[in-house]
Amino acid sequence: MTSKSAVSLHTIFENSIRTNADRQAFSDYGASGFTYQQIAEQILLIHRIFEGAHIHKEDKIALSGHNSSAWAISFLSILSYGAIVVPILPDFSTENIHHIVNHSDARLFFASASVLGRIDPEHLPNIQGIISLVDMEVNFEAKNNLKAVVKNARQITLQQEEVLNLMKFEAVDPDEVAVISYTSGTSGFTKGVMLPYRSLWSNIIFAQEHMPLHAGDQIVSFLPLAHVFGLLFEFLFPFTMGCHVNFLTKVPSPAIVTKAFGEIKPHLILSVPLVIEKIYKKRILPKIDKPMMKLLLKTPVIHGVIEQKVNKALTETFGERFSEIVIGGAPLSEEVEQFFRKIGFRYTVGYGMTECGPLISYSGHKQSRFRSAGKVVDRMQIRIEKEDAINETGEVQVKGDNLMLGYYKNDADTKKAFTDDGWLRTGDLGYLDSKGYLYLKGRSKNMLLGPSGQNIYPEELEARIMNLPCVAECVVKQQNGKLVAMIYPDREAMECDRLDFPDIENKMKEMLKHLNKELPAYEQISEVEIVDVEFVKTPKKNIKRYLYT
Repeated sequence: MTSKSAVSLHTIFENSIRTNADRQAFSDYGASGFTYQQIAEQILLIHRIFEGAHIHKEDKIALSGHNSSAWAISFLSILSYGAIVVPILPDFSTENIHHIVNHSDARLFFASASVLGRIDPEHLPNIQGIISLVDMEVNFEAKNNLKAVVKNARQITLQQEEVLNLMKFEAVDPDEVAVISYTSGTSGFTKGVMLPYRSLWSNIIFAQEHMPLHAGDQIVSFLPLAHVFGLLFEFLFPFTMGCHVNFLTKVPSPAIVTKAFGEIKPHLILSVPLVIEKIYKKRILPKIDKPMMKLLLKTPVIHGVIEQKVNKALTETFGERFSEIVIGGAPLSEEVEQFFRKIGFRYTVGYGMTECGPLISYSGHKQSRFRSAGKVVDRMQIRIEKEDAINETGEVQVKGDNLMLGYYKNDADTKKAFTDDGWLRTGDLGYLDSKGYLYLKGRSKNMLLGPSGQNIYPEELEARIMNLPCVAECVVKQQNGKLVAMIYPDREAMECDRLDFPDIENKMKEMLKHLNKELPAYEQISEVEIVDVEFVKTPKKNIKRYLYT
């Protein structure tokens, strides 16, 4: 690895600001926004605050809030200063936010109003200050008179030429940490993925070379920016291209997302399967599921015309002018994908993980194949670690520029994540065909995807449910977009309390109501399913999850 990647990363950010100075860069949906020139002014303001507060290169700075121009500007300010960004999902509980801020050793904390109202500085002993994302007002200062620093920084005004001349991103070694992305918020499962500058650079350059965006194009940002999929491909990559990024500042429902698509008409769409599948089921399926339509679709002469009309209607739902929809984060429903293929809809499915910042494989929609996650991306290698010579399916393992450095302050899990010869164990099962296309057969990590792209780790929820009275075993699954807890009750406890199955079901529902109050909305259990036999297990006594999920 050479310093070229680090220089290139900072150079492409600087060049984009200078080349596109008068273009619109960021807007909060339904509000006025910022030009690239104005973003540079904001970045320099925040740099002055960092300098006055004696923030050093490689210090950690936490950042939490829903997608917004302010969030994006703060991220760029931290990165360009040479400090390390610690993005935190705003949906995390107060306890989890406190834990991540403390575990990451963050010195400053930028937070939105909704987060500010839920955190307590007394539980953040190492924080030097907390700053509001909305107006850059100091919400809390521990020392160094941060309020005076911010006031003094705001009093400095610069001419346009001065701003562009001073706007320089800090050049750093490509293997230095740029982002610490926490894959979970609970202390028992903490994994702060350390992404180096080379990972960001590699993902952005691949996107520039293979994804169709140009200066002035429109993008809708609704995937959580605290996760790398949304961060890289709805924000950083479009920013380097001179695009106009429109941030949905609220939790995006399919209705809000499609309304934004219709008004903004994005040129490229990134999404998770759940959003796409809901739009399909609500907008398309009711129309094609009628008896007469089913009959017409089977008629050779007519079905082609109908499929063209359905494709046109679906394309209009997404704003019409997009080049393709890139779907990632979880497998797309086979039923939906079959339908998309049949009507010739412009979509493709990629594959990645936080530890790769995120891309592992992708192919454009014209080169994509049914049920495949595409080919391994540039600057990465892939191999399938098979259990035997006969079975083609095995664990997907990767290495290359995209890879993380490891987990922050977690040497044990870092060691487990890599093979002895340096390949990352993805924990996913799959195979490669003769043309190099990757097909995933299962996700041994069991991660689920929330309605807006949030990572849900069922093992964490199961661990909490298992602590409840009368629970012997538990499997959390996703069904119709909702989380369902399958529970095998503790028979001895039932007998002791003289409970039958209807009693235990009511008891579980009542206890889960209380548990849900401690969980973010996307992790809350919607239903309880009581099972009367133990779950089937492997010889190692692990539940065979695939039988139930």
